[in-house]
Amino acid sequence: MRTLVNYKKLNLKLVLFILIAFIFNLRHNAIAQQINISGKITDAISGESLPGVSVIASNSNLGAISGENGNYKLELNPGTHTILFKSIGYADAQRTITLNEGQSLVLDQKMTPTQQEMQTIVVSAGKHEQKLEEVVVSMEVLKASYIESTNQTTLETAVEQIPGVTVIDGQANIRGGSGFSYGAGSRVLVLVDDLPMLAGDASDAKWSFMPVENIEQVEVIKGASSALFGSSALNGVINLRTAYPTDKPQTNVTLFSGFYDTPEREETKWWGTKTQMTNGVNFSHRRKFKQLDIVFGGQYFNDEGYRSGETEERYRGNLNLRYNFKKLKGFSVGCALNAQQTKGGLFLLWDNDTTGALVPLETANGNTLSNYTTTRVSVDPNITYVGKHVSHKIRTRYFLTNNVNDTEQEAKSEIYYGEYLFQAKIKKYFTWSTGVNYSSSKVNGDLYEKQDGSNYAAYTQIDADYKKLNVSAGFRVEQGEISGKKFDAQNLFRAGANYNIFKGTFLRASYGQGFRFPSIAEKYIRTRVGDIVVYPNDSLVPERGTSIEFGLRQNFKIKKFLGFVDVCYFITEYTDMMEFTFGMYGKPFVDPLFGLGFKSRNIGNVKITGYEISTGGSITFGKWKDAFMGGITLIDPIQTDYIAARDTQINSANTNVLKYRYKTLFKFDNEISFKKYSLGVSCRYYSFMENIDRAFSDGIVGVKKYREANNKGEWVFDSRFSFEVNKYLKVAVVIKNLFNNEYMTRPADIQPPRSFNIQASVKI
Repeated sequence: MRTLVNYKKLNLKLVLFILIAFIFNLRHNAIAQQINISGKITDAISGESLPGVSVIASNSNLGAISGENGNYKLELNPGTHTILFKSIGYADAQRTITLNEGQSLVLDQKMTPTQQEMQTIVVSAGKHEQKLEEVVVSMEVLKASYIESTNQTTLETAVEQIPGVTVIDGQANIRGGSGFSYGAGSRVLVLVDDLPMLAGDASDAKWSFMPVENIEQVEVIKGASSALFGSSALNGVINLRTAYPTDKPQTNVTLFSGFYDTPEREETKWWGTKTQMTNGVNFSHRRKFKQLDIVFGGQYFNDEGYRSGETEERYRGNLNLRYNFKKLKGFSVGCALNAQQTKGGLFLLWDNDTTGALVPLETANGNTLSNYTTTRVSVDPNITYVGKHVSHKIRTRYFLTNNVNDTEQEAKSEIYYGEYLFQAKIKKYFTWSTGVNYSSSKVNGDLYEKQDGSNYAAYTQIDADYKKLNVSAGFRVEQGEISGKKFDAQNLFRAGANYNIFKGTFLRASYGQGFRFPSIAEKYIRTRVGDIVVYPNDSLVPERGTSIEFGLRQNFKIKKFLGFVDVCYFITEYTDMMEFTFGMYGKPFVDPLFGLGFKSRNIGNVKITGYEISTGGSITFGKWKDAFMGGITLIDPIQTDYIAARDTQINSANTNVLKYRYKTLFKFDNEISFKKYSLGVSCRYYSFMENIDRAFSDGIVGVKKYREANNKGEWVFDSRFSFEVNKYLKVAVVIKNLFNNEYMTRPADIQPPRSFNIQASVKI
């Protein structure tokens, strides 16, 4: 019996051994039979390497994604395979190959860009690459070439050419979603490389700090975007994407110098026979050094000003490093640094509407001109891993801004920001994005005393791309607090769809929720400018909003005529909207003006409906090329809980219309090129601003009189002419405000007269 049991055990072991050996042999043979395929993917026109290209073996589940240098690697079994190469903005490429045992194959591939109107790729809509015409919301893209050719020294003036976008005294406004809020609290989230660039105290955009010398493109999302981007994206997003190195090193240097012409009304010219000059230089250098990407640049800018005392001199330098690990495929670490110092004078109000229109107001309680020195520094460490179907990104930012001045309005703010983003490609139709972020603000100074704040959030979004249909849905929850006082948690949802109904025809619809926590400045600021006092309001609550949009985009190609037309209808609604409002907030016999002044308040509920038509494209005739872009925006901005007896006491208008809005905006730019010459013209139309604070209209000398005499709207034209001396050097003349039109965007704030600039650009 013992022998029999041992025999059975022996047989069982023998069977298991044979089975394991058989499986191992099968696996060994399969591995042994696999053949290595590798290669490099490049742009067929420029020859540059293409990262992020999907390489798919159609008769198997195997695939790869090209790395930073365009290289890829696959392992396939012997036999015949069809290899598909896919990338956004490029025509699909297909290769059929036959593999024999024991061989390896090098298979390089050149990718051909698709038609020009299809090459605009955006990231901001879903935090991953998409074709512009396929996103579910309205977006606009401003290219670096426009910013350079029009000699824009800050992003603030550049985005003014985008349809539906205005910037009033530094306050960004998209389709009437914001007005003028005295430099505090932005409803448009401004980003640099997907990281917020709003100050910790006033939550306002620092436009001059953004590196225009190293722009790839500027992406603008119109409408509530808080579900993906959080607080301050209530009215939309402006995202500046910087450029990275290509295979060939690039150096760009632009020098410019110019002067202001005599204003339209010669009596406002305070500088006599002296010439008010502007000059500066932008430079950048980008290169790859083995696994290291290096970008550095800077700007010097000096403006003697067209308003008395309002000067600006700034120095900025930036460095961006990214190391791509050779042995850890897809893994990279990097850090971007940006530092700037600015000295100058800040103009707030005119002395009067005649000879003193460009001279600051002086009162018994002080001058409205502030002389300042501002230091700003940002440090952005980041870690990225991109695999075959997933990616992990950790992005952080430290942002310091320190303002020292002579008007007892000094403030120092620091922001610490961190975000983790996980993205996965599920099958071939779905992209899942989910992440968490946290920000902490610390401020101190004359304006707010010592305050702090924090925000933390979690979000998730699914984007589906199936044949002609693109669908997106996302959700976010965010909590915030200021100086220990928590706000109610905000839950937000967004959804949208885009359907390619015919060739080049895209129909879209979207719904998005947004919100904004009050800024530290709005809750705690107490300051004065002359006799005007701004009071704090610790009882502010977050404002919320919704955006609904229906749009149709038509791309077209008629021989050498490429372009698009985009038409949309939108509805934006806000509850508990925050605005600085004039009233009795101080002590009658202690504070100036018997306690009258401004304070940020939740004014109630508003609704903005409107239409927008935008277009862009190019026409080529032999050696002639005409490129154009533009659009018109029409809005009806009202307060839904309007009470005439109450609101006409604080507003200048006797009708229900929101303050500091233009009901009609028109933008257009056209550039004609022939061989080495080009001529460009830009125009902007702003309808009359029907409503402002009555305190400005009645309380500031000349404002009411000026508005009554200039109530027909304003046209502003710019022009430029350039000549390419050779392939490295281009010279240009840029004239801003070509017809020397006098206009103002907010009360007592006349905009620049005509100016002439000579520009020389070197590209190596």
